Amino acid sequence: MKKNIDAYIVRSEQKVWTALVEEGIHYKGVFVKSLRFDKEKQRSTTILLKFEPGSSYPYHNHPAGEEIFVLQGSCEIEGSLLEEGDYLFTPPNSKHAVKSESGCTLLLVIPEEVEKL
Repeated sequence: MKKNIDAYIVRSEQKVWTALVEEGIHYKGVFVKSLRFDKEKQRSTTILLKFEPGSSYPYHNHPAGEEIFVLQGSCEIEGSLLEEGDYLFTPPNSKHAVKSESGCTLLLVIPEEVEKL
């Protein structure tokens, strides 16, 4: 018997980019699409982030780690350049900022909320 997985498919192209606003702070030039919303945690755990050229996200901690895959463009994290096709796993309690001079689109898996530092 075939399983119906349609309820679990997210058509990201049908979702709208929204400005990233957290705790009332608007991160200019950074946009988000939620791919997986965890009802128990009441937050998105898998997202797409789009950085316009010259935009950034401030220094922060990942209590449960993070996974990043660069879908398009490039960004800099802790002095290292990540380009299209690159993958980064940051272990729990990793701290960094993100900036993109040229713009980029990232796939992120974030098991727990980040802590701004």
